[in-house]
Order: sequence, then structure tokens, then C-alpha cells
Amino acid sequence: MTDRIVLFGASGFVGSAVANALASTAEVVAVPAPRLTSTARTAGEIRAEGSRSPEHDRLVQLLTGVTTVVNAAGDPDASSLDENGLFGANALLPAVLLAAARDAGVGRFVQISSAVVQNDKPVLDSSEDLRPFSPYSASKVVGEEVVRESDRGAMQVVRYRPPSVHDHSRRVTRMIRRIATSPAATVARPGDQPTPQALLPNVASAVAFLATTPESVPEVVHHPSESVTVSRLMEDLSGGRSPVRIPRGAARLGVRGAKALGRLHRPTAANARRVEILWLGQDQAKSWLTEAGWTPPVGREGWHALAQEEAATP
Repeated sequence: MTDRIVLFGASGFVGSAVANALASTAEVVAVPAPRLTSTARTAGEIRAEGSRSPEHDRLVQLLTGVTTVVNAAGDPDASSLDENGLFGANALLPAVLLAAARDAGVGRFVQISSAVVQNDKPVLDSSEDLRPFSPYSASKVVGEEVVRESDRGAMQVVRYRPPSVHDHSRRVTRMIRRIATSPAATVARPGDQPTPQALLPNVASAVAFLATTPESVPEVVHHPSESVTVSRLMEDLSGGRSPVRIPRGAARLGVRGAKALGRLHRPTAANARRVEILWLGQDQAKSWLTEAGWTPPVGREGWHALAQEEAATP
């Protein structure tokens, strides 16, 4: 019997790729997500607001008979200062969808979160060590807390944390390529430190695996390392140009200064974090996905293809 999967956010950056990844193995029903805003800032307040949602009965009816719900909807703008919009899209929406899926008897709920919830934790993993540092990351953290603390009945619920996701259509990818091809292409010494970056097809494949695997899924699954180092990222996106390696102490000092500025000027916080993982990198623990037999469908050639696509784009 073919799984029937409802995908919220199928028109978005990650959601559209997930729809393609699922198309060959499941019946995918793309459903627009409700547009929500919220003045609540804690998981308890968000859950209480979600329990009163006027969308509930309509969503329950829509989700009845569905095998799995995947929530790929949300606000992905890490630099946004629209806190009501961020908390509505990234925290209240999961609460509303999860409650409806539970009451409709859905078997599994996949919430696409983000590695941003762990900020600068030395090693990204599947733990509950959550470290908000910006309005965006705070909304994702509360979204995870809402999912973790909500009543899910017999439904399996998994929170999936991809790192920085790349595709030729994404602004941050184009920005990094511009850096990689400029005199600003620098990394901290020694340059072989891992950095948490992922290709869009691999993220979509991981979500499809979590949505369809017959195995029981854990409550949290982080994306495994794709073996990208800070130097290799610059080289692959520039077409082979090696970055300049700067003293590690100077890089740390620069990141600390940027983070301090980010506490005063919040739009800077997201960029400070981007600089940190581009210079200093960040490790990733072994993931359940790897242990369960999932492997990324696209390797290093995907980064080379990105560079070629970007070079051909005016």
C-alpha cells in the first residue's frame, strides 16, 4: 500500500525538493500552510494558543486517512526582525499542525527544524541542548519545544535538523560563492576543520527517508556530516581557488566582536554566525540517519555543479 503523505510548505525552498524526493515512493498531497502570527514567546503560551486554533477542525478533516505529515513550512529568513511572523510560522504553526495530525490519527509527523537551534555548540547532535541567539533561532527553538512537549498520542514525531542548506537558487549560497571568488576568501588555520553544510537534494532525501522508513524514528535526528571542510567549501564553490588561511586567534577575535555587535544590532547576529562556521567550522556527531542506512545521493560533484551553475548565471 502506498503511503499517503501530506506536505505543508511544498512550494518553498526545502518543501519543493522534498516533494520531488517523495514523488516516486508515496502519494504526496501538497497543502498550503495557514499564515499565522503570534505575540506568544514561550512553548506553553504557543501550545495554549494552538489549542484554540480556528483551523483545527478543517485540518483534522483534511488529514484523516493520511499516513504521514511533513511540515516543511515556516519562515526561513534568519535575518528577519519580524518576531510575530517568525514565532507564528516557526512555533505556532507546528503546534496547530501537530494537534490536528494527532486528532486525525496520523501515524507519523516530521517537523523540519534547523541546526540553528544549537547555535555554537562545539558538536552538533540530536540532544536537547538548545541555544537561541537571534529572533529567528529563538522561534525555531520554541518550535522544537512545542513539538517536544505537545501531546502526540500514539503518533511518532520526529524533529529533523538540517544544517546550512545550499542550492543555486539560494541567496546565502550565492553570497558564499561571491566570497569564495574574491580576495575575501579566508578561513582560519589549519583549514581542514569540518563545517556543517548540506546540499538541498541530500536534505530532501533525508526528509523522505524519515517520512517513509518502516523503522521507528527517534524524537530528534540531526543531519550527518557531508564531509565538507571550510577550505574545501571555498575551493569547490570558486572552481578550485584556495582560500587564504588566517591565524585562528585572529578569526576567533573577529567572531567574538561580530557576536558582540549582534547582541546590540540583531540583524548582525545571523551574519556573525555564518562567518563563524565559514572560518572556524563546527563538528557534527554521528547521526541516526547513517546508522539506519541512509546515504546522501549527491556527493562532492554537487558542489562543483553549484559553482558551474553560479558561474553561468548573470
